[in-house]
Amino acid sequence: MDIYEKIVSLRREGHRAALATIVNVRGSIPSFASAKMLITDDGAIFGTIGGGCVEAEVWQAAREVLDTEKPRMLAFNLNKDPKYDTGLVCGGSLEIFIEPILPVSTIYIFGAGHVGYNVYRVARVAGFEVVVADDREAYANRERFPDAREVYAEEFDEILSKLEPPESAFIVIATRGHRDDMKILRWAVGTEAHYIGMIGSKRKVITIYKTLEKEGVAQQKLDRVRSPIGLDIGATTPEEIAVSVVAELIAVRRNAESALPHMRLLRKLAEQAPAEDQAPAACAAPVAS
Repeated sequence: MDIYEKIVSLRREGHRAALATIVNVRGSIPSFASAKMLITDDGAIFGTIGGGCVEAEVWQAAREVLDTEKPRMLAFNLNKDPKYDTGLVCGGSLEIFIEPILPVSTIYIFGAGHVGYNVYRVARVAGFEVVVADDREAYANRERFPDAREVYAEEFDEILSKLEPPESAFIVIATRGHRDDMKILRWAVGTEAHYIGMIGSKRKVITIYKTLEKEGVAQQKLDRVRSPIGLDIGATTPEEIAVSVVAELIAVRRNAESALPHMRLLRKLAEQAPAEDQAPAACAAPVAS
């Protein structure tokens, strides 16, 4: 498959990738300027930038780009480092730009009341796609949500049976009652969604958590949930609450650790976990710039 077609497919399916492009060449190298290699979030490779040790180092750097979602520039001097002399190169130097390819960020908003409606409005301005779900057709309809990707107006059980949020999805729970909030949260923690948030007071959150724990929902799953939801900006009106909620979603999407202190803990835990991915055999480390 063509790399560009693969990128479109990955983004549509909610997957991430990193695209490595040779942007500068001096002398002889085993490839050419503008050559590209795509590394997907499961470690697969599409295309090539010449093979050998350079490609192995780029693969490793691409995994870091996927983790941080920030681009990197790598420089390789092939004619001065014998470790790159694998018989594939004649000497020369090159620079490779690695950029993250991120999926379209989609928010699943459960609850089409005042808060849900304003979260939709702010989220669309911020570039999110939105799926809206409510059990009231008077609230969940195309007139109120003309730019939503999908609008569901059915019983929540029926809606949940139709949805399969990708790993990149954001779930915002803001229905009009505790019963529906708990029903959706029970479903949400069983998905692979990147973010799960529920609006409510600390007392409400504790009550729902205790009920779900009694039902056998693992504490580890509940630990994924952000509740109360939104950055603390003193919001009181539905419009202000929507700004605080979407601000938190943006911070999560951009890995803004300064805005989300809890993300430092999550990153630390991730670093302590055993690595599951096995990188291709690498040679000497490249020069990062």
